[in-house]
Amino acid sequence: MGKVTGFMEASRRIPSRRDKTARTGDWQEVYLEWGDGDARRQASRCMDCGVPFCNSGCPLGNLIPEFNDFLYHGDWEEAIEHLHATNNFPEFTGRICPAPCESSCTLAINSEPVTIEMIEKAIADRGWREGWIKPEPAEIKTGKTVAVVGSGPAGLAAAQQLARAGHAVTVFERNEYIGGLLSLGIPEFKLEKRFIERRVEQMRAEGIEFLVNIDVGVDIAHDELLDDFEAVCLSGGSTVPRDLPIEGRDLKGVHFAMEFLTQQNRKLRGREFSPEETIDVNGKNVVIIGGGDTGADCLGTAHRQGAANIIQMEIMPRPSETRIDTNPWPQWATIFRTSSAHEEGGDRDFNVTTKRFVGDDEGNLKLLECARVEWVKDEETGRFEMNEVPGSEFTIEAEAVFLAMGFMQPQHDGLLDDLGVEYDPRGNVAADGTLKTNLEKVFACGDMQRGQSLVVHAIASGRRCARQIDIFLMGSSRLPTVSDYARPPVMALTPGSGNQYRR
Repeated sequence: MGKVTGFMEASRRIPSRRDKTARTGDWQEVYLEWGDGDARRQASRCMDCGVPFCNSGCPLGNLIPEFNDFLYHGDWEEAIEHLHATNNFPEFTGRICPAPCESSCTLAINSEPVTIEMIEKAIADRGWREGWIKPEPAEIKTGKTVAVVGSGPAGLAAAQQLARAGHAVTVFERNEYIGGLLSLGIPEFKLEKRFIERRVEQMRAEGIEFLVNIDVGVDIAHDELLDDFEAVCLSGGSTVPRDLPIEGRDLKGVHFAMEFLTQQNRKLRGREFSPEETIDVNGKNVVIIGGGDTGADCLGTAHRQGAANIIQMEIMPRPSETRIDTNPWPQWATIFRTSSAHEEGGDRDFNVTTKRFVGDDEGNLKLLECARVEWVKDEETGRFEMNEVPGSEFTIEAEAVFLAMGFMQPQHDGLLDDLGVEYDPRGNVAADGTLKTNLEKVFACGDMQRGQSLVVHAIASGRRCARQIDIFLMGSSRLPTVSDYARPPVMALTPGSGNQYRR
């Protein structure tokens, strides 16, 4: 695929990032757009490697060598057709996916992988500009009704697939905006909300009904939901955050990361908050506890709010710069990564535990008491145990702390408990191999069923769930599975051949 010698002639490049000073002064997207030649040159690096591990490394089974080949030959329209064959929302994943496919790229064995994520973004953006992406309403309606509870990436993917199968789909969202985590949790500078709104309009044109500000189980009783719809898809996400129940947790200034991120997204959409409600770190010392993507999102948001000093802390050790022996290709590379937010400033610290929050006489956070830890391998069990390093205690001054340590499980009280769904040992909604719960016509997908994971996994889960609901309603389904794209016939994929892979 691509140019046979392309990987030797072109080095890996990503689009340039806007100047740090400029971008921290606004909320616009960090990356500049590639030119036509830049994207095609990067696509040329895709090797004719025979067995494309990138294809299996992608949870969606994206046809990566194929759309790279079309792009390299200048056939952008075929590229978007093949990208859409497996991925409903490539403009989302092209911006916020950590690209497990790139870790599985054959070039990644001893070189820099193909820039698959940014190629995906370039193709999707071109598709929208050219008007190639249009509503695809079902030609034949089944008369079957499906409720999708939750409008995050899993729910949106399930809804679109079900609508294209001909079913009447209603999506319920308890917040005021469609998109779930995409709309309220991810900062504007990573994913501008106009891209979500554009997709929602496409889906409305395909016949999907969206109902916002409706908390199913509160505003609509669970038995009413079961009575009104022939199938239900639970896609409410993993929403219970991991807490840090130490002394001083109730001080003013200690917040969950999502309190901070969702409020800022609402502010940018015009929502006003009282002084007591407002989380504003302008001129403050900020500590972020948690070293993952959510922590980095807090970091970038704090920069744009004008924080004086920011430290992002992680209890785990600092990852290595390159793969270690126990993390071989084509596994996801657990290496040290630097995001655009880290490039903008702030410090990162590892092997740190927080022991206590300390406040002033008025209940405001003023500092953290911390200590260094070390991880020691138990030779009998093979597990690593955390030990505090004696005499390593230290303090950090801070007026704001954001807890970004991930999520535990979906919210049980309310809809899930009222329905009587069963839970797995981790507290997620239990489902069988068809994503069906213990209830006859109730299915679950995304983080609500899988546990906290990536947007790309959520989309894949939503697509799979849609197919299973379609089979439940109709006895069979023409909706594709990931396995349908495991290794498509290369010879059939030539420029101008049309879309062999119906979505």
